[in-house]
Amino acid sequence: MKRHLFLIAALCAAITLMAQAPGGAGAGKGKGGKGKGKAAPSLPAPKLPDGTPDFSGLWQGGGSNSSDITKGLKPGEEVVMLPWAEAKMKTLKSQDDPQGNCLPSGVPRGAPYPWRMVQTPTHKAATHIFIVYEGNIHSFRQIFMDAKHPDDPDPTWYGHSVGHWEGETLVVDTVGYNDKFWFDYLGHPHTTKLHTIERYKRTDMDNMTIEVTIDDPGTYVKPFTTTGTARLQQGEILEYICQENNIDLVHVNAPAQLP
Repeated sequence: MKRHLFLIAALCAAITLMAQAPGGAGAGKGKGGKGKGKAAPSLPAPKLPDGTPDFSGLWQGGGSNSSDITKGLKPGEEVVMLPWAEAKMKTLKSQDDPQGNCLPSGVPRGAPYPWRMVQTPTHKAATHIFIVYEGNIHSFRQIFMDAKHPDDPDPTWYGHSVGHWEGETLVVDTVGYNDKFWFDYLGHPHTTKLHTIERYKRTDMDNMTIEVTIDDPGTYVKPFTTTGTARLQQGEILEYICQENNIDLVHVNAPAQLP
């Protein structure tokens, strides 16, 4: 019996060494392999007939660190709040988080759910780009590609967005936000003076980079830029119901903090 156990142990050790050795089992395999070979390169980013990048698809990720916006900054940037904003953050509790109350997450805060971009029309230059969110209340954004901001936009969760192309980059300029959503789980606030500029670039078939410049002189001493990524997903947006009037929130009474 002992001899059998010894032989089994020796065989397992030999297999392990073979798998770890250069050129062993799995080495040299492409994408999906278990070895040290190079992954198969992603295909180039697709384009529409008019030559503009095609952002259509189901994505996951976002333009900032949704846990703490200060952790997703462009190198050299910093978040410097005005005194009233620093004081307000110290009073917030997790149960106050609008996203936890089934309300939209705003910009640039991401959600742990996928979202879909839709460009229309596709046979010529797009006039609209829509972003449809799975989370919360199935909210959506409209990006107008052939319009200007109204002189006095009504404050909304996602503001009024106007887009244009800078080479391969989709640039989205948004004003007209309300002051209700948080930038992250910690409750970084903003005012209705908020102005954001988002830059979306599809670097290849499967990946997108997103930069968001936040300019809110009512809350922050100077503008700052967050960075993030999104990755193409398979499948469709699912039905997700966020429960209104969640009575359990009364038990989430700790200070605003990371999840």
